[in-house]
Amino acid sequence: MQITNIKAFPISYRVPEGENVRLGIGLAVKRDAVLIKVETSEGVTGWGESHHGRCPGAIAKLIDTTISELVVGMDALDNVGVWDKIYRMQLASHGMGYASAMALSGLDLALWDIKGQALSRPLFEILGGSRKDIPAYAGGIALGWQEPGALAEEAMEHLASGYKAIKLRVGDNIRVDSDRVTKVRECVGDEVDILVDANTGYSLGQVRKIMPVLEELGVGWLEEPFPAMDFHNYRLAATYGGVPIAAGENHFTRYEFARLIEDAAVSYAQPDLSKTGGMTEAVRIAALTSAWKIPIHPHTSLTGINMAASIHLLSAIDNGGYFEGDVTRYNPFRDDMGQRPFNISGEGFVSALEAPGIGITIDEKFLAKYPLIEGPCYV
Repeated sequence: MQITNIKAFPISYRVPEGENVRLGIGLAVKRDAVLIKVETSEGVTGWGESHHGRCPGAIAKLIDTTISELVVGMDALDNVGVWDKIYRMQLASHGMGYASAMALSGLDLALWDIKGQALSRPLFEILGGSRKDIPAYAGGIALGWQEPGALAEEAMEHLASGYKAIKLRVGDNIRVDSDRVTKVRECVGDEVDILVDANTGYSLGQVRKIMPVLEELGVGWLEEPFPAMDFHNYRLAATYGGVPIAAGENHFTRYEFARLIEDAAVSYAQPDLSKTGGMTEAVRIAALTSAWKIPIHPHTSLTGINMAASIHLLSAIDNGGYFEGDVTRYNPFRDDMGQRPFNISGEGFVSALEAPGIGITIDEKFLAKYPLIEGPCYV
């Protein structure tokens, strides 16, 4: 089965006025994604999702030109061969680096979707797993910077919908962040797992100051306090207290995760299937971290493809942890693009789709309603 055609679809939507969430990287004003359609010689079509890299048009152009030129004609079932060729020609030497990793991620997901459809099996079965309950936390672009009481009210809404764990956005300033987390803990009680994400907004000094507060409040992890390449800071921050450090959504391929492990910098790994190299590489990362008893809690991106694929991954690895449930109030790429990727149970669990492949059928007419919107997604 040969790859005959690859096409990227950069898509966007404006966040409705009043639904904007502020977090460490800015105020969300629009959401972007890049979907990849892969066609084969036997008529099987697969869909994947590449992270937009805050420049979706550029990622789409890379997919439609260089990436397509490299792999059209290759065996659609040879995930490792396709992955290695793009790595060799684009990541290892003189290529587009992280942009290529994102492009490769979406292509790889589409190839796994094709494999599942060709074998008439859901992806979790092909990966060696089974359909089971996966714990989920309320995340996505939600629970952002706001007055503590309003944040606690939002947290209670998500708990009422079935979640047993929530993730709050910090990285503002130590006093305000402490007040917010304290208020939420007072309202939700001790049984709810509270996680916090600084979105790279802290300095080492700030982490040192807030760590005792987070520890006292029983916070489950401090996510991404620094930019991904600040390996030295991650290594030091891991020694500052008892709250585990989590990171990985902006670390690409197993090679960067190997550095985090070597530095003993993180307790939880969070690869994003649309960034780090797709399913092929995420399985490798899971095996690597499993050897060090580090759980995988994948970061999810915008559309149902990434979300559904992340649940398939968690259903097939031995060190799977939380699924990040997108509780963004308005997200047509989650709710209306195809099958809904997940539903939260009253006990706080999700489970994988049972249709062949990833399980999401894409309507191209729907995609046409959401053309690329130029400009930044955060301001």
